[in-house]
Amino acid sequence: MSKHIPVAPDLRLSPAPKMAIIVSRFNTEITGGLKNGALEWMEERGITDVDVYDAPGAFELPLLAQKLAKSGTYEGVICLGCVIKGDTAHFEFISLGATIGIMQAQLATEVPIAFGILTTYTETQAVARSRHDAENKGREAAAACVESVAFLRN
Repeated sequence: MSKHIPVAPDLRLSPAPKMAIIVSRFNTEITGGLKNGALEWMEERGITDVDVYDAPGAFELPLLAQKLAKSGTYEGVICLGCVIKGDTAHFEFISLGATIGIMQAQLATEVPIAFGILTTYTETQAVARSRHDAENKGREAAAACVESVAFLRN
């Protein structure tokens, strides 16, 4: 027998979960847009108990997220960042490290940790994904995290 878990458009949890957002300070114009999108999506669903933290960069997000997840204070953690490809291999190392680190932290803590890190080839691509609209990837990261919280509650 399958069990229906509401998905993002209709999702409302009671009680509303306490959430954390960690935002990379690199590319702040873009990560600020992601943060605003995540906060807006949650507020639309009655989730207002949200603590926001700054991170030095995307590479540090997994460690900070794991620490918050282990604290027992939050039902979910949303990681937001932006890595834009440059002329060196730095992009690949940071993107891969953050991706694997977030997945490992999520599995180790059994707390939803959303991957809201843009990995784009150009600044134009990053700006398009962080605008104040329905395509904002911060909104999508918040939705994924809260849907995971809903699943784990059931």
